[in-house]
Amino acid sequence: MSKEFRFGIVAGLAPDAAAWTATARRAEDLGYSTLLVPDTLGTLPPLLAMTAAATVTTTLRVGTFVLAAPYRNPPQVAHELAGLDFLSSGRLEVGVGAGRAAAEEEARALGMPYGTAGERVALVRSLIDEVRAAFTRSGTTVQRQGPPILVAGAGPRMLALAAEKADIVALAVPPATPEEGLRGPVGTLREMAGARFDDIELSMNLLQVGEGPPPWVPGGLTAPSPDAAAVLRGSPREMAGTLLRRRDELGLSYITVNGFYADALAPVVELLAGR
Repeated sequence: MSKEFRFGIVAGLAPDAAAWTATARRAEDLGYSTLLVPDTLGTLPPLLAMTAAATVTTTLRVGTFVLAAPYRNPPQVAHELAGLDFLSSGRLEVGVGAGRAAAEEEARALGMPYGTAGERVALVRSLIDEVRAAFTRSGTTVQRQGPPILVAGAGPRMLALAAEKADIVALAVPPATPEEGLRGPVGTLREMAGARFDDIELSMNLLQVGEGPPPWVPGGLTAPSPDAAAVLRGSPREMAGTLLRRRDELGLSYITVNGFYADALAPVVELLAGR
């Protein structure tokens, strides 16, 4: 059975607190399921931003996209996430990853060891286990079995971990990957997860909606290729048709997009959310 469509926006910047809470309310009003906050030194601290967003909304779920395990002390962050679950009335989702391209430099700035690829994957595992244990121990969490855990990855190590531990898997493929290139990671995950695969929600982040390239592509760098799977073009019904086909063929049902494109994707959200 295909999973129902969900949509989320990824945001982590605002000129002031009022603008940030307005972003959260706008996401809820447009029908998005989640507001996801990245974990970088150039964006708002994710757990604080998520708490502020949760206090001004009623149905919007809040999540990390994604917590960089090399920056984090697993028991401490698990304790804080349990508190955030309470403050959000159980609307918490937790995304975890082994670190973006700039994560090593940011870990150094924070005085944290970055570690090898294997050590970072082990940290992701430890963080997931600590979160689930903290929710079981706590008397205040709403989601007593723990929040949905999203693991971002496309390589064999992270997919193996996701196959074992994740509730949601975000396909972290390179920006230029064509739609056909999604089949490999999905097939690998299916093989590794076995019977668990049908319980896993598959997710993908869109880098561009419509014809305009994302404004954050610096000069000299290349915008996403027109045939990249992360680029969604056409009328709202044409875009909805593309996503329906991908769900039927690949199982992708949880679609996220940068907050810059929240309004551009909103007509598609209206057509597909909950279907």
